[in-house]
Amino acid sequence: MMEKMIFGRFIPSDSFVHKMDPRSKLLFVFAFIVVVFLANNVVTYALLLAFTLFVILMSKIRLYFLINGLKPVIILLVFTFMIHILFTREGDIIFQLGFLKVYEEGLRQGIFISIRFLVLVFMTSILTLTTSPISITDGLETLLNPLKKMKLPVHELALMMSIALRFIPTLMDETDKIMKAQMARGSDLSAGPLKDRIKAVVPLLVPLFVSAFKRAEDLATAMEVRGYRGGEGRTRYRQLKWDWRDTTGLVLLAAVTILLVGLRN
Repeated sequence: MMEKMIFGRFIPSDSFVHKMDPRSKLLFVFAFIVVVFLANNVVTYALLLAFTLFVILMSKIRLYFLINGLKPVIILLVFTFMIHILFTREGDIIFQLGFLKVYEEGLRQGIFISIRFLVLVFMTSILTLTTSPISITDGLETLLNPLKKMKLPVHELALMMSIALRFIPTLMDETDKIMKAQMARGSDLSAGPLKDRIKAVVPLLVPLFVSAFKRAEDLATAMEVRGYRGGEGRTRYRQLKWDWRDTTGLVLLAAVTILLVGLRN
């Protein structure tokens, strides 16, 4: 499962979304996070799903690949759904098994919240899958430039976020390697009661932390050797360029936002 994790990974391609400026993609995702909360009925959530599928199609990222890579998130999705099903007691009872009662409003909220969570995860995944870490850093730094007037280290903040994002798949891969090494030595991480399985995870943590600190130290050394001294006086090989794709993407999002507002209850 770990090797299929897609958070923080970048897949080069020539799609419409890949060719968009990182600044427009960041603005798109930030705005979409707000827009998602405008949906409040079946029609608006259906529109959100359709728009998300359209963006996935334009990115040329296979839907199966996305779903397969988000398996670790499914547990959280199911947990969220069950919380609403079990603890929301409004509306008519549509199912009852002993003391367990499922209410109409609980089912409705569970489905809506799950869809909201799913489209947010899809959109943020599309951002990282279609944008290289260095492009995300440059885009963030440019968007945060006004904060330099407040003496904030904008370049360093953008770089930190980019490195943290890039380290997610690296740590997942390292965890997978350690788990396979432990299993080769006879350790079974999936058998026995929950208490034993938790204890079996402890031996994974020490080598994982050691590896993480070593990789961080290696990265710091590599940056220092290459003369990195922060954002002061730094130049860029690739210049950011806003074109018609970026304007089109944001106009489409604005149109969807207007539709959502008009279709709300």
